[in-house]
Amino acid sequence: MIKAKLATFNRLKISKYFNIARSGIYRESIRVEARLELESSDLLMIQGLFYEKKEKIGIRPIKMLIYERFKKIMNLKKIARIKIQYGLITKIRRKKYYRRFVKLNQEHKTAPNHLSRQFRRKKVDEVYSTDVTQLNYGNSQKAYLAVFKDLGSKEIVSSAVSGTHDLRLVNTALMKALQKLTSKKRKSLMIHSDQGFEYTHFNYRNQLKENGITQSMSRKGNCIDNAPVESFFGYIKDHLELKACKNIEELKTHVTKEIKYYNYERPQWDLKKMPPIKYRRHLTLTRGFY
Repeated sequence: MIKAKLATFNRLKISKYFNIARSGIYRESIRVEARLELESSDLLMIQGLFYEKKEKIGIRPIKMLIYERFKKIMNLKKIARIKIQYGLITKIRRKKYYRRFVKLNQEHKTAPNHLSRQFRRKKVDEVYSTDVTQLNYGNSQKAYLAVFKDLGSKEIVSSAVSGTHDLRLVNTALMKALQKLTSKKRKSLMIHSDQGFEYTHFNYRNQLKENGITQSMSRKGNCIDNAPVESFFGYIKDHLELKACKNIEELKTHVTKEIKYYNYERPQWDLKKMPPIKYRRHLTLTRGFY
């Protein structure tokens, strides 16, 4: 009641001072109040998603998740403005500067770079990108993650976590990926990697050859040649709570959970705002790739 009286008194003073009709000021104040109320609900949605994703989400994922969860279309500029206005600054990882050349003793016989940075694929199970990354977890403990990523759907088709960086790690992830494919599909598949010892080893190369898979490799010291899987490693390291993992079993659980979220729930701007699994089904229905 007191607030209403004060508002009426203020409108009266303004109308007299500027010689403006009180009805016009009243209508404008109603519009302002409605706009503020709407923006407060938008802020709650943005804040909720921002803190749910532990301050590691940008404006595009926020826009897509708002539409997916609340069926509301929100402008990217508006999301950016609200984030800045309320100090919702996204945590980003620091860039790593890679050496230009790899050590010669890590290289054996290499395969041609068939992929040649042609990352945009229109078919699923046409090109997989693979690599291994180190995960520092708990109290100065180390583990290694190997993944195979489909460049058509951007899905992580298989993964493996181990406390040792060896051939078994990559072979485990490879077999998980191949088990999902028929013999015919394997023969039309290309797998791209860097020139790490796991991928130049005769055992790995023979497995690809026996399955009729085309092997492609990045050039020396060019991590950009394998950018899609490097991008995923950056994402998962941002979102995993590595320090909270006490042992490798806990780490495996967290990695599995995050990859499942990435594949089934996380919408991606370049996939018509769908998560990878949904986009795979979309391609299957619209293009008949299966």
